[in-house]
Amino acid sequence: MNNNLLQQIEKYKIVPVVKVERAGDTGRLCEALSTGGLPVAEITFRTPAAREAISAAVKEFPQMIVGAGTIVNVEQAKMAVDAGAQFLVSPGISHKVIEYALNQNIMIFPGACTPTEVMRIMEYGLSVAKFFPAQQYGGLSTIKALSAPFSDIRFMPTGGISAANVKEYLAFPKIAACGGSWMVRPELIAEGRYDEIRRLTEEAVGLVGE
Repeated sequence: MNNNLLQQIEKYKIVPVVKVERAGDTGRLCEALSTGGLPVAEITFRTPAAREAISAAVKEFPQMIVGAGTIVNVEQAKMAVDAGAQFLVSPGISHKVIEYALNQNIMIFPGACTPTEVMRIMEYGLSVAKFFPAQQYGGLSTIKALSAPFSDIRFMPTGGISAANVKEYLAFPKIAACGGSWMVRPELIAEGRYDEIRRLTEEAVGLVGE
């Protein structure tokens, strides 16, 4: 795993989780995130535009950390890596996806919400797990419970993370970073409200920097 890249993600503390419907929106979206203080994005493979959006983000904003989310099979993983994604995020565990990422030396955060799933990713030598959907699976209390027997694992909770609870999550030392979409809600992108995205991003940066 690229420890330098992980350290950068940890420094920003929040990873905006983005759903891009139109690849043409990528430039202004990345600009809003970057000027707001979060030059990092997880572009999810929930739309046909994901691959093109990742490619555009990587080319137009080389200073950004750009990853691919909702990776559920190797085909998506290959498309993401070919487009320039620097890290992959999966909602669960696919051994084929994990093995592909490791073979490509690409950082991957597989989803793990149970002791069995945590042990499975540990077998690959991975040290950070996505915890999704965080709030629905018990939130911080579940993460703390999992951290007791698995002290070498850190978590990236996503799902239900908001301005109201992100600081509480980040206060726990086993949280590497939080994935959040409240500053990049789909309707804001669809309506071209990039000033609002930048404002919410600045607000988030200020919140976790307090």
